Amino acid sequence: IFTTFFFSFFMQVNFVVCQLFALLAAIWFRTYLHSSKTSPFIRHVVATLLGLYLALFCFGWYALHFVIQTGISYYIMIIIGVENMHKYCFVFALGYLTVCQITRVYIFDYGQYSADFSGPMMIITQKITSLAFEIHDGMFRKNEDLTPSQRCLAVRRMPSLLEYLSYNCNFMGILAGPLCSYKDYITFIEGRSYQLQQSEANGKEDTKYEQTDPSPNIAVAQKLLICGLSLLFHMTITKTLPVEYNIDDNFRATASWPVRFFYLYVSLMAARPKYYFAWTLADAINNAAGFGFRGYDKNGVTHWDLISNLRIQQIEFSTSFKMFLDNWNIQTALWLKRVCYERATFSPTIQTFILSAIWHGVYPGYYLTFLTGVLMTLAARAIRNNIRHYFVESPAVKLCYDIITWMATQLAISYTVVPFVLLSVKPSFTFYSSCYFCLHIASILVLLVFPLKRTQKGSKKHESIQPVWSKKLEEENLLQKNSYSTTNNSFSQKQEITCRYQALKQ
Repeated sequence: IFTTFFFSFFMQVNFVVCQLFALLAAIWFRTYLHSSKTSPFIRHVVATLLGLYLALFCFGWYALHFVIQTGISYYIMIIIGVENMHKYCFVFALGYLTVCQITRVYIFDYGQYSADFSGPMMIITQKITSLAFEIHDGMFRKNEDLTPSQRCLAVRRMPSLLEYLSYNCNFMGILAGPLCSYKDYITFIEGRSYQLQQSEANGKEDTKYEQTDPSPNIAVAQKLLICGLSLLFHMTITKTLPVEYNIDDNFRATASWPVRFFYLYVSLMAARPKYYFAWTLADAINNAAGFGFRGYDKNGVTHWDLISNLRIQQIEFSTSFKMFLDNWNIQTALWLKRVCYERATFSPTIQTFILSAIWHGVYPGYYLTFLTGVLMTLAARAIRNNIRHYFVESPAVKLCYDIITWMATQLAISYTVVPFVLLSVKPSFTFYSSCYFCLHIASILVLLVFPLKRTQKGSKKHESIQPVWSKKLEEENLLQKNSYSTTNNSFSQKQEITCRYQALKQ
């Protein structure tokens, strides 16, 4: 037990040290290898070599899996062709990831949350599959068959091997991501000045201007502060509130139901800061290198959240299941939507949750969580569609409704993700059976009582079956069609029209 604990602790410290080195390398990269000072070729080479060095240092020879997965995927793209390569790349990348996860879990360290090599492979798998679909959309499918978001992301030429390796294995994202679009990454590396032809609703272009390169220093400092607070919370509070205590025999026998539900909430809330730390640090690394600028708001304030993976305030104060998922692991939610949900021919919600479970790993608890998530999502959607409009007229009534839905949402989220933390079948069923499967039964009753809105036919199909991650989030992240910066009013309606109009021109 001591050896396992020591190894796990060493791997986690190793991961943090590598990320801190990546942060320093990002600052050096932006200062001395800025796009105005050196060529894209040099930036690609340095970003790739640094990424592979970090992977080798952190994971040893297991890092070869990153190169093998990337190399074979590129070979598949070349020999299969643009018509079907997205299918073959999807099957191979996800299959290779699954084999590695099975090997790690059932041969090496079942149940240990060590910094394992399959974590970076999960991000590489997202990038491989995303780019394969984007190339398929850009080089095979007709423009009129694409959704507006697919037109914005479509890639019109095959990347070189160096570009492909750099996109998948660069030092900024190889250890913890997050996922970014290929177009955004290439624009960042090449340092193309973002020139946007502002257009009105009628399609006429009226202005054209070039935007300066803003400093990320304030954004990086703010995110590092969040990292410090999250790490402090994790090291001091999280250890005192173990999720496993929810299935302790003595606790279940002696604690009242209100106490049990309250501890369920606080223990799962205390489990989140480690994700806040890892994802926010990864975001800060990209920002320090100059990547991640989304634009200015109406007051001229810069926003460095182009590839951010979470919004902590919205997570902790979510008043709906949908709102929580809108702001948690954002880039993965967008990946699931782009490669699965909007391309599924039947049961898109169920298919998306199954893909999410497979991608996360092979622990049974993952599948229990995501299957429970299907029920919770459909039930929450049914309730919101059928009763919410009765409580939005009066501010006082709306406030009471928000408080009640916040409590219900936090309880439902905590109830759903317990198996995700416990991992195994037996403790997960012990927890659910101790609660008499109450929320499962409640969700089924809700679906029997409240009708789900039927999807509309025709061109509005995907709008009407919008998944749990919101359409607004997708549109905000796609306003930067081929750039790491946007206009002085990146949140405006005009900006969205401009992006879609330019995509149609391609």
